[in-house]
Amino acid sequence: MLSSLLRTHEIANATSSDTVALSSALSDQLPGALIVTQEALTTQAIAIIHDHLVGQPEWSELTVFVLVERGASHAAMAQHLADKWPGSRQIFYQRPLATIELLSGIQAALLARLRQRDVRDHIALELELRHELNHRVKNILASVTAIFRMTARNSDSLEELTQGFSGRLKALGSVHSALFEVGGEAIDIHELITLILSPYGSGDVARYRLSGPAVSLNKDAAANLSLTMHELTTNAIKYGAWSVPTGQISVEWRLDGQEFWLRWQETGGPQLAEPTHKGYGTRYIRSALQTLFGGPPQLRFEPQGLFVEAHGPRSRIENLS
Repeated sequence: MLSSLLRTHEIANATSSDTVALSSALSDQLPGALIVTQEALTTQAIAIIHDHLVGQPEWSELTVFVLVERGASHAAMAQHLADKWPGSRQIFYQRPLATIELLSGIQAALLARLRQRDVRDHIALELELRHELNHRVKNILASVTAIFRMTARNSDSLEELTQGFSGRLKALGSVHSALFEVGGEAIDIHELITLILSPYGSGDVARYRLSGPAVSLNKDAAANLSLTMHELTTNAIKYGAWSVPTGQISVEWRLDGQEFWLRWQETGGPQLAEPTHKGYGTRYIRSALQTLFGGPPQLRFEPQGLFVEAHGPRSRIENLS
């Protein structure tokens, strides 16, 4: 009867006729609310609900509706259940039920549950942003350290070191402007990649080579590619070609009909082997390139250096206006 009433008002529900079904239902999902009759409150049922409540996430507070017989004493029952069911809010209704009152209470509980899940999502997002911020700060510090070392190796005086280091830091600032505030609606791919790699030049020694036709990137593609190139650059500084003075990076792109191809190749660095653990940077590169091109990239840790290749429809990356 109650289940049909709820479905009539478009409230999805499931009925557990015994403690075995109740235990199974609570182990499979995190319900929006729980409705229990007084006669169903056996010691075993109370224990099953207790185990579910103590195992729920920190953001969760489950509303439990207890349907009691007319004339039943609420006070003792409420105190007993409050002690047994932490992380819950109990609401008592006497039978026979007033339909409007019950529906109103259940709808209010489900709205509160939605707000709890919003809080859960915000907490998860905040943790992810904090993790990414920490990762980005470490990458920035690694970049600054690498720029200083490269500049110092090619400086004959303190003044030359100061000027070279300051200039490269300014260029690095331009990179971050490109990452998050791409000017206008389009930017040329050669200009963008140059902006990212140029701080890591080393005197007259070319540390990288770019090759490809003019391609005007749309704003979303430019932001995505900037972050990906920055991640690849940081990884090269930490572990790859640019972790040693002789390492080189080649970035090539080409147009093949309606397909755009991009290749990153490192050479001259320390001998690489496939890592046993995929770090944040590697996961990000795979995810970002798949988002950009619509298909998974090739990413190989070849002995001579990291190799990355990705391709996808030109329409996903080009500015067509």
